[in-house]
Amino acid sequence: MKEYQTITEISGPLVFAEVDESIGYDEIVEIETPNGETKRGQVLESSKGLVAIQVFEGTEGIDRKSSVRFLGETMKMPVTEDLLGRVLDGSGRPIDGGPDIVPDERRDIVGEAINPYSREYPEEFIQTGVSAIDGMNTLVRGQKLPIFSGSGLPHNDLALQVARQATVPEEDEGDDDDGTEFAVIFGAMGITAEEANEFMEDFERTGALERSVVFMNLADDPAVERTVTPRLALTTAEYLAFDKGYHVLVILTDMTNYCEALREIGAAREEVPGRRGYPGYMYTDLAQLYERAGRIEGREGSVTQLPILTMPGDDDTHPIPDLTGYITEGQIVMDRDLNSQGIQPPINVLPSLSRLMDDGIGEGLTRKDHADVKDQLFAAYAEGEDLRDLVNIVGREALSELDNKYLDFADRFENEFIQQGYDTDRSIDETLDIGWELLSTLPKEQLNRIDEDLIEEYYVEEEQAVEA
Repeated sequence: MKEYQTITEISGPLVFAEVDESIGYDEIVEIETPNGETKRGQVLESSKGLVAIQVFEGTEGIDRKSSVRFLGETMKMPVTEDLLGRVLDGSGRPIDGGPDIVPDERRDIVGEAINPYSREYPEEFIQTGVSAIDGMNTLVRGQKLPIFSGSGLPHNDLALQVARQATVPEEDEGDDDDGTEFAVIFGAMGITAEEANEFMEDFERTGALERSVVFMNLADDPAVERTVTPRLALTTAEYLAFDKGYHVLVILTDMTNYCEALREIGAAREEVPGRRGYPGYMYTDLAQLYERAGRIEGREGSVTQLPILTMPGDDDTHPIPDLTGYITEGQIVMDRDLNSQGIQPPINVLPSLSRLMDDGIGEGLTRKDHADVKDQLFAAYAEGEDLRDLVNIVGREALSELDNKYLDFADRFENEFIQQGYDTDRSIDETLDIGWELLSTLPKEQLNRIDEDLIEEYYVEEEQAVEA
């Protein structure tokens, strides 16, 4: 291990130093400042005689007299099953006052790409307890399904609700009632101290922390650290899933802050910017994270991702949601109008999509009527939404009796199906029962997307509804 005092330039989060040997890309670096403080960094670029180092803790205090040591290894995450219940900072160091981590092994945070041949197709249902997700855009084990939100919307409340409620229903009957075989990895990037306190209070109050590993990168932490946090979280998830057999749900918030960190580093390196100033390689960088979700043939565990991003200006054509939509298998869209109406959670099911849903709600996984009910609810709600626009022009009195039924259906769908609050955990049976109750307000002949046998079994006649 060689030590240099050859720093030539300091630019934002980057330090440039001259070297007389070959330095590996992503190699970990220790920088000792003149006042004795040691900071960690990572080699971002290496060329003959010169290296660029991104410093995790920020470059404050570093000057040309600082010493640079190259450790000869890439950044690694100490992994062990004992990480469950722990809270770590954005660099993977404990901040919960607990004992030091004694790892089973140390794993490279870049991870290993899953061989496409060895991937198992995702087709097993994860119950989040949220009707707008379970009923209409089902999350499937091994899927990557982002939440598209906006500034000021309650995406953090939804994230916490999913973190404490998510289960694998068919495994709840055996030895897994205590949830030990289902784990949550929560990676927060660039959140405020207030948000961090809310997260921790909720995790501790509900007991969700016992099955979770929390990584916290705060808004006043160095932006460079945000590029490391999701990789530490996913490395931990892969270990628990593929080595220990857990079904792991990874919640990453906020991916917009992660991409802003990429842009900041790119500007410091004086790179030629891509769309709206973001690096041209951002698609590749995001894909390296999102594609770490999945299942491996012959392994019990799985890694499912629920990344959250706030769309700048609520613009779904912005590079961050645009590229995310290309890589992932759908999206859950939070809606500002529904939020202003007090709907909790304010999920707009019409632009939302889960591309793997049909494979996850087959017979034996959820009720056999799930797919038909979902299709009919979508169609009826879309019809009601279209009629709302017409009402603004001609008035409700000009519409037919059937049109008015669809308008009433749309209102009730929002207020009874989507609306449930952040503390209500609905099983898939409860969600579908509500769906049938709403569909039963429409004439039977309008239910053209549901098998007749299912209509006979589940349709609630008006007389029965009155008695109930």
